[in-house]
Amino acid sequence: MIKDSSPRIQGIDLLRGIVMIIMVLDHARFYFHADAFVYDPLDLSQTSAFLFFTRWITHYCAAVFVFLAGTSAFLAGRKKEPRELSNYLLSRGLWLILLEVTVVNFGWFFNPLLNFTILQVIWAIGVSMVTLSLLVRLPVKFIFIVGAVIVFGHNLLDGFHVSANSIGGVLWSLLHESKSFTVGDGRTLLVVYPVLPWIGTMALGYCFGTLYTESYTAAKRQQILTYIGVGAILLFVVLRLSNFYGDAKSWTVQSTPLFTLLSILDTTKYPPSLLYLLMTLGPSILFLAFAERVPNFLSQRIMVFGKVPMFYYLMHIYVLHTLAVMLAVFSGYPASSMVFSTWISQSPELSGYGFNLGVVYFIWAIVVVGLYPLCRHYENYKRRNRQQVWLSYL
Repeated sequence: MIKDSSPRIQGIDLLRGIVMIIMVLDHARFYFHADAFVYDPLDLSQTSAFLFFTRWITHYCAAVFVFLAGTSAFLAGRKKEPRELSNYLLSRGLWLILLEVTVVNFGWFFNPLLNFTILQVIWAIGVSMVTLSLLVRLPVKFIFIVGAVIVFGHNLLDGFHVSANSIGGVLWSLLHESKSFTVGDGRTLLVVYPVLPWIGTMALGYCFGTLYTESYTAAKRQQILTYIGVGAILLFVVLRLSNFYGDAKSWTVQSTPLFTLLSILDTTKYPPSLLYLLMTLGPSILFLAFAERVPNFLSQRIMVFGKVPMFYYLMHIYVLHTLAVMLAVFSGYPASSMVFSTWISQSPELSGYGFNLGVVYFIWAIVVVGLYPLCRHYENYKRRNRQQVWLSYL
């Protein structure tokens, strides 16, 4: 997610592009699936296996976004002085935080009053970049230690709580506990992405970038990536099956073996537990081990989304929400029903609204295909105008 004048790494662009495509599926579900307005798709007492996996597969998105943002920071900094990289990460991080509370929030809610502020993945990436702007002045080994301690140790804080609607409660929520707060007169702050574990994730992603330097041949890198990926998956299996550590929510035996498996896979995302990160980053790193060269037709097109992630992210929210307004009107609801002062699925004005999963998947495909020409055009524009610094911020 950071501008780099050196040749791009295809495997990273491909992985990022894949999760960008998957991301749209989850957000289409928010706006169009009838059951999204009734219950949580991960609620094993109500969901189906197909709906569960429709939601679960999108867990990979945020973890990969944040981790690879750190990797991109390292790759961008190879030919920069630490101070230059630090200043860029600081300005980039502050810009992302501003985008989250303005452009992104308006896109989600179409409410010009912005009286419902939700802090999600762009906020988390922004704060993590601001933190990384301080860490990059230190040796990589130290950054690795900081990242590892946070990622592997933050679940020790799961039992610590601070009362809500106090300064301490807000600060603790921003760090480690997802909560909603009333701010001023009629304003709500919903912290979905507490930042502490994401800071650790980005720090580890930054260190991960060292594997893409000249010190490693492709064969050696593939071997190391395989070890890391398989090791993370095995550690997830051992910790999760033992219910020993790494997630605030233990799995339980369900009515069928399939639903017992779903319980095992149902790890905590808000904030991301150690097991959530092992479950998502392990397979993603293993994928990178075998994605050094991706010359085929489909892969090349998927990579376009991975090369312009911020542009794609902003565009898909506005496109989905605009389509939702159109379909709501078509279904007999006023356009104003798609102007929100709460989270989408909690809007009382949309009782009875929505479609089946088949429609959701169709809209997902249409939006992704429709955004491709725009992303391709913007990617070509960025490539031809690399000297324009502002392009690295979008």
